[in-house]
Amino acid sequence: MINAQPAATSAPVHVVANNGHDVKPEKPKHGLKVLSIGELLSLELPPREYLLAPLIPMRGLAMLYAPRGIGKTYLALSISYAIAAGDKALRWQAPSPRRVLYVDGEMPLESLQQRLAAVVGSSDKLAESENFKLLAADHQDFGLPDLSTIDGQTKMEPYLDGVQFLVLDNLSTLVRSGKENEAECWTLIQEWLLDLRRRGIAVLFVHHAGKGGKQRGTSKREDALDSVLSLRHPEGYEPDEGARFEIHFEKSRGFAGKDAEPVLGWMETDRDGLVSWMWEPCQGGQREKARVLAAEGKSIREIASLLGLSKSTVERWLKKTQP
Repeated sequence: MINAQPAATSAPVHVVANNGHDVKPEKPKHGLKVLSIGELLSLELPPREYLLAPLIPMRGLAMLYAPRGIGKTYLALSISYAIAAGDKALRWQAPSPRRVLYVDGEMPLESLQQRLAAVVGSSDKLAESENFKLLAADHQDFGLPDLSTIDGQTKMEPYLDGVQFLVLDNLSTLVRSGKENEAECWTLIQEWLLDLRRRGIAVLFVHHAGKGGKQRGTSKREDALDSVLSLRHPEGYEPDEGARFEIHFEKSRGFAGKDAEPVLGWMETDRDGLVSWMWEPCQGGQREKARVLAAEGKSIREIASLLGLSKSTVERWLKKTQP
């Protein structure tokens, strides 16, 4: 004989106790916290502080992207060291020293050493050793973990204790699973970044630009970010000018006006081999300014000094404008 089973039903299931009375399911121990408008407005919240004002707020999330070879690692190292030392990076000031973890997934250790030495040499302050820590893929026996996985994110935990600023340089080497163009593949990473923010850690991740000049892959990366910085070569750039770029703010939550205007930054090396960062507001038309100054009788050396250009660049530009 076949025993017929009761048909499946979508009706709610009730738990019946021994005394025959229904027992309601237990409520979750950790519910969501709801605020009324009055409760929110009455909260005494401290003003948001900055790691690097006004670019990187405490618990901020930011992206820095650029084409290959334009100088994004130099800038990321400079921002990180300024925060570690309580110093300036271009026009931005770190109010006080903070602990930084810089994670590099691409550079040879020798190149990192050389670049960081230039950054440290250009600073007016010396960061305490504990304030700047480096996790370099080239220094590991088996590379760095894949941060697009729960396992990879978990392996990072021991190194985040006390860290207030985390730099991930760059996504293509540290985030290795999934497809760049699919928004869903970013979800797990975004949840991790938001969790880090809740825990008081600000994050800057470095990324590559695609063929069209925008950041490579899904635009979902930008949704939760406070800032998006794009680096571009200035008009008339020549390779012998080295690290010289315009910084454009494609997203600037929390700052606007002059603070969000593009910046031209470049590195200069003096006769003693010391490197320093220089900057000025981007005003465009540098070639035209050089031509006008030359027509006014200014020498190539004077024009180069006034515009913050190399003499070879000014000379090359003026030759191209001659009939």
